[in-house]
Amino acid sequence: MNQVSRTPVPTPLKLGFTAFMMVLVPSYWASYGPTNFLYFCDVALFLTLAAVWTNNRLLVSAAAVGIVLPQIVWVADFLGHLVGVPPLGMTAYMFDPNLKLFYRGLSLFHGWLPFLLVYLVWRLGYDKRGFLLWVVLAELLIIVCYLFMPPPTGAPRIPGETNPPVNINYVYGLSDAGPQQFMNPNLWVALLMVGLPLLVYLPTHALFKKYLPVQQRYER
Repeated sequence: MNQVSRTPVPTPLKLGFTAFMMVLVPSYWASYGPTNFLYFCDVALFLTLAAVWTNNRLLVSAAAVGIVLPQIVWVADFLGHLVGVPPLGMTAYMFDPNLKLFYRGLSLFHGWLPFLLVYLVWRLGYDKRGFLLWVVLAELLIIVCYLFMPPPTGAPRIPGETNPPVNINYVYGLSDAGPQQFMNPNLWVALLMVGLPLLVYLPTHALFKKYLPVQQRYER
């Protein structure tokens, strides 16, 4: 485990990422509505935007802990689709001709964001507090999405949204075609709230501590 001093994020990267967000945010808002930004990956985008402009290790570390591993799974599934053997089918929408190419192009951020976050953590240093910050954010998002956001089927349209997302962060199961039926819905959410920190965030946190530079001290 190496220690590192803060190394500022290159200006071209800041400008390029900001330009991307200036296209994505209004496009997603107009097409899917504001609730779309409750997805873990979208929250990570906003954390990353703040981090690249402030060189904030804590924010980028939290985003990396939360989505690097899931998004690498997304990449693997996408590559599987390209060769005709998709392992999970989670990226089938990227090959759906009914979805505009523009939105499929925007969604490619799932493929490059995890690698960008690893680079940023390597450059800025890993802040171990990022694990706790992301866990708190994720738990709050799960609760909000379960209590207030629409389920996969029979979802009422939310006023002001043209195509509101359903089953945000998989709080009703792994399929958007319908809620899972093999356990009590409350138990499913409880398993999410326990399983994600233990099986996804904690292993990522451990890998970052071991293989990426860790900051020398916490900045005030």
